[in-house]
Amino acid sequence: MNIIEMNERISIDPAVCHGKPCIKGTRIMVSNILNLMSTGADVKEVLEGYPELAPEDVYAAFAYAESVVNDEDVILTA
Repeated sequence: MNIIEMNERISIDPAVCHGKPCIKGTRIMVSNILNLMSTGADVKEVLEGYPELAPEDVYAAFAYAESVVNDEDVILTA
């Protein structure tokens, strides 16, 4: 998913969920989706839990997480 597609699905609004990234038009935070997936849920299970989402919304959550991680500088110490 490219950055334009991701930006069409993810919003950050200080008035919604304290400015946490959410799926546009919902109060479903990207972190909720990532948490479900990290505990073993698959896309189908996420969609069952949040029927208002489309598969592309789940992929956008991953794309957003990737973009955040890619922008971080990691300094390893011995």
